[in-house]
Amino acid sequence: MLKYIGCLLFLLWGTLAHAQSVRVRFTTSKGSFTVMLYDSTPHHRDMFVKAVQKGVYQQALFNRVIKGFVNQGGELDDSILLREQQHPEQKIQRFPAEIKPSCFHKKGALGAGRDDNPEKASFFTQIYFVIGKKYTDAQLDSVERKTGVAISATRRAVYKNIGGIPRLDGDYTIFGEITNGLEIIESINNVPTNKQDVPMVPVTFSVKVLKH
Repeated sequence: MLKYIGCLLFLLWGTLAHAQSVRVRFTTSKGSFTVMLYDSTPHHRDMFVKAVQKGVYQQALFNRVIKGFVNQGGELDDSILLREQQHPEQKIQRFPAEIKPSCFHKKGALGAGRDDNPEKASFFTQIYFVIGKKYTDAQLDSVERKTGVAISATRRAVYKNIGGIPRLDGDYTIFGEITNGLEIIESINNVPTNKQDVPMVPVTFSVKVLKH
């Protein structure tokens, strides 16, 4: 039965992958991997593509690496918030959230970072990749009780067989996922870090649009 579920998830994942219109290539100091951007989150997809074309993610850094949780890249929260504090005359800008039930925090998912704004709007220049862990039904039941959000059968199967961070669902915009090279993001998640979760040896990355 578990083998059947795993095959079904693979087929569903493959169908989704072929349906998307944009893929990007991350070239890191640890290797390369491919990401598809979801057409169901078109505004974040296009925002990210524009940022890539402007060079925002050329020799950028994975600046927060939390083992068993996420790899965060781009601009740090502190840098963004400090710049905003230094220019109070400028309106604080965030990118409107595109939170969809079908786009969730499974392992390898690409999300947009944000601060604690009530609209759950995203930063323009911060991303993260989900690592997380595999969950049991009992653990997923506990997440449901704590968050008050039901986890569908489809998502349950993914969290049990692939892993991720279900407690973040509904709070951040997920707009893509790794389709090839997941082992690279796993290796980055295992690099030594300091007390601030910053890699002891910088991990750089550059992004190129493969299809648009």
